Amino acid sequence: MCQIDNCNNPLKPISVSREERRLFLKGMIALPLAAIFTNMDLLHAQAGKGETIQADLNGSSVQAYLAKAENPDAPVVILIHEWWGLNDHIKAMAEEVSSKGFHALAIDLFQGSVATDRDGAMQQIRSLQEDEAHQTITHWVNWAKQNGNGKVATMGWCFGGGWSLQASIQNELDAAVIYYGNVDITAEQASSIQCPLLGHFGTLDNSINEEMVGKFQKSLRDAGKGDLLTTHWYTANHAFANPTGGRYDEDDANLAWSRTHTFLASYLL
Repeated sequence: MCQIDNCNNPLKPISVSREERRLFLKGMIALPLAAIFTNMDLLHAQAGKGETIQADLNGSSVQAYLAKAENPDAPVVILIHEWWGLNDHIKAMAEEVSSKGFHALAIDLFQGSVATDRDGAMQQIRSLQEDEAHQTITHWVNWAKQNGNGKVATMGWCFGGGWSLQASIQNELDAAVIYYGNVDITAEQASSIQCPLLGHFGTLDNSINEEMVGKFQKSLRDAGKGDLLTTHWYTANHAFANPTGGRYDEDDANLAWSRTHTFLASYLL
């Protein structure tokens, strides 16, 4: 999870002209992700393009945001949010993923709750029932296998990065992407992983650090799964790929996304 002070400090807004804004809203031009994420109107518009789908799970309602690819027979990438919840940032990322040829399903592990400050985010973490979270992820993995070409990957950031790894332990996936998530698992847990893993980590991150990642690599090796993990390090801090946060590093974020796109395409398309 993300527990770093000032992780959500706002970026300085990137200037977008009135004409660029008009053309973007009409779908006539594309804008850099950072430009969209630092403009609330553009972010809200981008996050409103998809649809919310719901399902009943053990008597409770679960929901997700679906951004469809142009090809109905596309694979599905399941996005797992940060500790803030399923907010417009994650929904807009789903739209970016769908633009690359994947159905993007941004699932909600907090039952509609969205935090805007650290205290609220911590409360959401404390209220999370892990068994229910596992069941929710498994439900959407099964849904994804039936609503595309059958191939499914997970991708998550911070809190969601850890749950992307957990999803690969608990479910049969085709790939999983971890952005600076908790990777503290045992060799026994690692033995259940069958899919390739891609990990993005920052050398300046004091929480998800080199020691934790090193232990993760050892657990995979001890389980005979060492060849499943590809790891990339960036001279960046925690949450470096979040354009709405003060630790955003545009160059590293773009490089990580390029590597992620290539990784997903190689195993899903």
